[in-house]
Amino acid sequence: MADKVLIYSRFPKTMMARFAERFELLDTAGKPAHEVFPADELRGVRAMLTAGGTPLGAEAMDLFPKLGAIVCYGTGYDGVDLKAAAARNIAVGHSPGANAASVADIAMTLMLAATRRLLVADQYVRSGDWAASKQSPMMRPQAGMPGRRIGVYGMGEIGRKIAVRCAAFESEVGYFSRTRYDLPYRYFSSLEALADWCSVLMIAVRAGADTQHVVNADILRRLGADGYVVNIARGSVIDGKALVAALADKTIAGAGLDVFEQEPHAPDALTALPNVVFAPHIGGHTLESHVAMQNCVLANLTAFFEGKPLPYAVKSS
Repeated sequence: MADKVLIYSRFPKTMMARFAERFELLDTAGKPAHEVFPADELRGVRAMLTAGGTPLGAEAMDLFPKLGAIVCYGTGYDGVDLKAAAARNIAVGHSPGANAASVADIAMTLMLAATRRLLVADQYVRSGDWAASKQSPMMRPQAGMPGRRIGVYGMGEIGRKIAVRCAAFESEVGYFSRTRYDLPYRYFSSLEALADWCSVLMIAVRAGADTQHVVNADILRRLGADGYVVNIARGSVIDGKALVAALADKTIAGAGLDVFEQEPHAPDALTALPNVVFAPHIGGHTLESHVAMQNCVLANLTAFFEGKPLPYAVKSS
């Protein structure tokens, strides 16, 4: 009999196909588990698969008295109450670095699209304004990449890949992270100092209570009128109201966002602004990344059911 795995978050069935070949999946389709499966069945659940950003606290864990492993699909695990899991002796796993390259790629895409005003240029052609030789202040020359100062906030796997890519564009790279590493980039001792120095702030820090709204009105002001912010981490890192205000009154020049505090993100004051480029949280959404993330999930679940430590366990900070 195949081992049972509860699918706690909502995932496309195509993404679960490889897991279904190895395990019996109890798919909640993103609904509360007790509304989909009887209590007796839930009491027997030993492992679950979840999206890292899905809230999963102590109260939810109490529904599964035999739960021994929570495996996150992807790098993030900010939705999981790690203290509650540890208190219940529940192992937590994820897919560290599995999607780092593709997330770094989308960060570069958003930065280039925002700084070179690609969406405005696209519309300039589509509307016929270019053919009609109509003048547009949005089409005036912008600063290029050589010599541009790029600040990377968070120097994990994703942050490092962003830094390498920026350096290849002949940009200066600086970073702020909880740990100073032996890297060929300038280190700053605070986020404030990094924001004062750079013209593009790349947010690649892990989400948590200590980073909630840490990119606030003051940090945005420090970027300046020619500054940009790009967020491929978690929406919670930026103070949303402060960002809208900074973009609207030209405190900063623009932004590129792949993540939002509320997802999916509905049209609002932010999406109405012309100096922002958006993506629907697709940073890690490439064929190669999904295979890599699924490999980590399979390795974690297989090890758990064999009574072994998770090979990709979340490391306590």
